[in-house]
Amino acid sequence: MIAGKVVGSVVSTRKSEKLTGSKFMIVEPVRSMQTQEIPAQIVTIDLIGAGIGEYVLVAQGSAARIGCGMENAPVDAAIVGIIDDGSELDQMQ
Repeated sequence: MIAGKVVGSVVSTRKSEKLTGSKFMIVEPVRSMQTQEIPAQIVTIDLIGAGIGEYVLVAQGSAARIGCGMENAPVDAAIVGIIDDGSELDQMQ
């Protein structure tokens, strides 16, 4: 799981029907968590209602599908939590 900040959204009118009704957000992992495996920005599915500027927890891979209840959907990253106080994470950016 990684922590990051929501920096934007993605609109996709044509997508897998298993993703219909889903919201997609762009998350920028805190700098200390960015590696070759974790890029500078990730497109995530958001079923909990995160907003731009909020710090979130992101699950990836099969944990993302399970965490958002979409085991049979093509989901690789999902917002699974909104961080109450991201002030310490601001220092990591």
